[in-house]
Amino acid sequence: MKYVHKSEDGLLYDPAVRESMQVLAADGDTLALEAAAGLRSATQAVDRMRGHGAGGRGISAGAMDVLVRLATDDGLTIGELARAGGVSSRNVTGLVDTLERDGLVHRVPDRQDRRAVRVHLTPAGRAWLDAFREPTRRAMAAIFDGFTREDLARFRHLCLRVVENQRRIEEHLRLTEETP
Repeated sequence: MKYVHKSEDGLLYDPAVRESMQVLAADGDTLALEAAAGLRSATQAVDRMRGHGAGGRGISAGAMDVLVRLATDDGLTIGELARAGGVSSRNVTGLVDTLERDGLVHRVPDRQDRRAVRVHLTPAGRAWLDAFREPTRRAMAAIFDGFTREDLARFRHLCLRVVENQRRIEEHLRLTEETP
């Protein structure tokens, strides 16, 4: 069953999502809710395609992100990885534990700060990324088939605007909570 339709203006939408979002839309305007649902569905689709590139190795999207960050900036602390990924240090610690167990990364005491530990790619981790590169390129080419470079740049821009809005809201909430 086809679940995506085109509206009068030629834009895609999911009628089932539109209908279900009526419950949350006070004024009947479901567009922002539909956009959020579309973004969630797109994220899941990209993660599924990235998983195909992982060759069944069972590495999560978060673990792949850690490996990719270490490939470009080897020797990061858990805190640096967490900030770069926009997740908690606790989350990254679990990812690094798994990657270390799999032999893809290892922890090394920081020479500058004895309290800190740096995470490095192992040769096996670098080899895994090298093997992951081409399947990932093919998967992303397939999932973004028909997108122009301008489409991709605009899509990236819009997604990052969502992230920036979320960060701004969280910062405002944090400051509001701190104010006596």
